[in-house]
Amino acid sequence: MLTKIVILVMLALILASLFSALFYMMKDKGKGERTAKALTLRISLSITLFILLLISFKLGLIGQPHP
Repeated sequence: MLTKIVILVMLALILASLFSALFYMMKDKGKGERTAKALTLRISLSITLFILLLISFKLGLIGQPHP
C-alpha cells in the first residue's frame, strides 16, 4: 500500500512541476530560466519514478503487470 501512495505522490509532483513550468512560461514570456528549471525537475522526477517502479517490481513490492 505504501508503494502505491509513493507512486501517486510522485505523479502529483510531476504534474505540479509541469503546470508550474506552464505558469512560468506564460508569466516570464520566455525570458526567464524558471521554465527550464521546472522542466528539468519534471524530467528528474520522471526518471526517479521509473527507477522506483523497476526496483519495486524486482523486490516484489508490486505484482505482475497485466498484458
